[in-house]
Amino acid sequence: MGASLYNGGPQALVWGCLLVVIGSLSQALSMAELGSILPIAGAQYHWTDMLAPEGSRRIITWFQGWVTWFAWVSALGGSSSSLAFSLQGVIAENLPGYADAQKSWHLAPIMIAILVTTGLINSYAFSIVPWLELASGVAHCLLFIIFVGVFAGLGTENTAEFVFTDSTSYSGWGKFVAFNIGMLVPAWGFIGFDGVNHMSEEVRKARHAVPRAMVYTILINGTLALVMALVIMFQMGDITPYLESGYPIIPIFMAIAGPKAANALVSGLLIITYCVVAASLASVGRITWAWARDGALPKYFAHVDPKYRVPIRALWLPILIVSLLSLLNIGSTAATAFSAFTSLSSLGLYSSYIIAIACLLNARLTGILGETSSARVQYGEWRLPKRLAVPINVYALVWTIYITIYLPFPTTYEVDGSNMNYALPIYAFVLFCATVGWFAWGRKHWPGLNASVIALVRKES
Repeated sequence: MGASLYNGGPQALVWGCLLVVIGSLSQALSMAELGSILPIAGAQYHWTDMLAPEGSRRIITWFQGWVTWFAWVSALGGSSSSLAFSLQGVIAENLPGYADAQKSWHLAPIMIAILVTTGLINSYAFSIVPWLELASGVAHCLLFIIFVGVFAGLGTENTAEFVFTDSTSYSGWGKFVAFNIGMLVPAWGFIGFDGVNHMSEEVRKARHAVPRAMVYTILINGTLALVMALVIMFQMGDITPYLESGYPIIPIFMAIAGPKAANALVSGLLIITYCVVAASLASVGRITWAWARDGALPKYFAHVDPKYRVPIRALWLPILIVSLLSLLNIGSTAATAFSAFTSLSSLGLYSSYIIAIACLLNARLTGILGETSSARVQYGEWRLPKRLAVPINVYALVWTIYITIYLPFPTTYEVDGSNMNYALPIYAFVLFCATVGWFAWGRKHWPGLNASVIALVRKES
């Protein structure tokens, strides 16, 4: 909430949430078709290889693989920084003097502790991860009901004009740009629906389960998010006391429900977010393992531990990278560092969506994807209606490109070293490394995707 209230105000949160849900649904619908055709751990880069024009398949797949892999590594950074950021907010509200003594580097050790503990769970007790996900899903729905009840019963009502038209910003950006930057927060909340694909080789009846999971998660959570955004904005009371807070839901609860109730409610959020980090690590571990299996990362990371039946080496590589990225917090404000992580993860995943959806649209229009035997790729069992498929793909592509334009923007108009958005320089560095890797090694020596694995997945899914 904090970044939206800072850029665009309530209008950016409420209308932005609506636009994001519609856009994310178009993305999920487009990619659900791909998940039905080939549910595989590599997901986006496998779909790109499957549908890209013949002459450019290898190079597009190469870049898509690196983009998708680093996108999920940075998404792990986004979820772990979100949890660390909210923990700091709880500490600041309950420990007198901490807010004044808080240093920018404090976020890094908290993130590292979160990553190490979830890494140990994923490595040596993976059987409990599905139960953590189930428990967090149940808690998610229960807390929704509790939160709505607390706000409805104890909150102070705001006017409809405040909720739907207030665009007050404090960042220095103009209203249009501020609205789009404020909309990036709900946009970040809806990335990662493709995570189920990276787990799909461990899913029963993946051709059926994976597409439905992607679409239903947007429909269900989109509805909950819209209702929650409206309830909070209508019942939060005066916005002014919360503008200085990086995590305003905590002082809002403190004001309307008291310290004990606020701590209990926010603790529920912390538990859910911890489970999200554990699930994110599971997904990024699988795509790291898959990218190594396909020869782009060292084969060392394609190893599956015979005892625990988990790609342990592939799990700890992202943990190491995110731990190093957490050092960005040094010299930055916590809010700026959090914004950098969320922007970086969104920028990476949205780029991977752009490539995958563009290849899908091109394949659909050129006959690479079709129903007849002459088509190189056949539709799966889950597909969009014929008349709606192209419009949905076009809208998803345009929406994703539009959002991506604003992802590297700094949250404040007057930019200096402490509030700069470092997402674009880091992302550019990743692309530079992928380019150097292609011309130095990949163009001549990369064998391409493992055909035997693809054949096995097609047979078993």
